[in-house]
Amino acid sequence: MNMKNHILAALREQFEQWENLLTSLSETRLNAPLAPALWSIKDELAHLWAWQQRTLARLDAARLDREPQYPAWPVDPIDDSEEVTERINAWIYQTNQDQPWPMVHQNWRDGFRRAVDAAEGISERDLLDSDRYAWLKGHTIAEFLLATYDHHQEHFEKLNARL
Repeated sequence: MNMKNHILAALREQFEQWENLLTSLSETRLNAPLAPALWSIKDELAHLWAWQQRTLARLDAARLDREPQYPAWPVDPIDDSEEVTERINAWIYQTNQDQPWPMVHQNWRDGFRRAVDAAEGISERDLLDSDRYAWLKGHTIAEFLLATYDHHQEHFEKLNARL
């Protein structure tokens, strides 16, 4: 199996893992804050979806061979300091906290599927070439797909521990 297929298989497996968890819980449980944090599972999913938008912007840019068009955020996440990340995460929470569960779930599902589909449309060489896209400044598209996997896995493990 080549690296691209391996990454895509891992993402698909993770999607199924999330879907199995989400469909096993009631909407009341999905909307209830989980101790010790204040966020509900719905809030966690909205958080993942929001960060997923940056990965989608990169994937679309790679597919269309243009600069990425990132979503408008109040702070530029290029500065990945803990303070900036906390401010962005607080903004994401405030922006999405009143969204109904079905909308949050559908947005996340559509975004995750779109990311996998977009990655399928990019050659393995372009996914792995750190010089292919100057706007990635030496990073690869594959790194961002793996970061999506890692981000989802981190939240999944924490949720399972709190459930």
